[in-house]
Amino acid sequence: MAEQIPPIAEQLRTRFTEAVVTVAAPRGEVTLEVSADNWHQTCSILRDEFGFEQLTDLCGVDYLGYGSDEWDTDTVSSAGFSRGVEGQTTGRLAWGDTLSAEQNQRIVPVAMPERRFAVVAQLLSFQHNRRLRVRCFALDNDFPIVDSVIDIWPGANWFEREAFDMFGVIFQGHPDLRRILTDYGFIGHPFRKDFPLIGNVEVRYDEEKRRVIYEPVTSVEPRVGVARVIRDDASLQTNVEDAAQKKQEAAQ
Repeated sequence: MAEQIPPIAEQLRTRFTEAVVTVAAPRGEVTLEVSADNWHQTCSILRDEFGFEQLTDLCGVDYLGYGSDEWDTDTVSSAGFSRGVEGQTTGRLAWGDTLSAEQNQRIVPVAMPERRFAVVAQLLSFQHNRRLRVRCFALDNDFPIVDSVIDIWPGANWFEREAFDMFGVIFQGHPDLRRILTDYGFIGHPFRKDFPLIGNVEVRYDEEKRRVIYEPVTSVEPRVGVARVIRDDASLQTNVEDAAQKKQEAAQ
């Protein structure tokens, strides 16, 4: 049976000929991807012509290392949990480590995506009972800039500040773009994949100086605890067979 394409998808393709419209089957979730140059204009059209009067969420995304992993789910404990592993990919860097293309470095090489940082907005239309996901990629990976949509949806204010704080995305035209979650004087953007998982500094109270001091992290090693995962292994098959046998015995 062919998947039914929502009518809004064809309407978007007709209106935004240079954009990319995708539909996630079988849920029918529609995504409109536009260029950063057309981000603000597209959002304005979506509100005025398509009736998306509410922005329910806006976030940043870092696609560095997208699709890669760093643990082996074949090695598990008796409780079904994968063992913690030493950090070896993006986001698991120790103090002083950097991403490297050299095979003999401690950090494994990571392919840099052509477009790294994206901004994603989730829109809602009450009058048409529709939802839409809109995404654009920043043109510059080193200094990502995207137009602010706060003049279109005022509720984007804190969302854009959070994306700036966590990912370092600059929202051009935002009236008060400053950090919202991290501390004053914080260095870096914690949700970037090349930000050390253990942070850049640690805090302790110095008895001699009688004040809190910041210094490079030295007491923590990056280690990843992998959550419980479901896998097809011998124990799973045994439990299935036992359950089937008990059911058959109960029927007799």
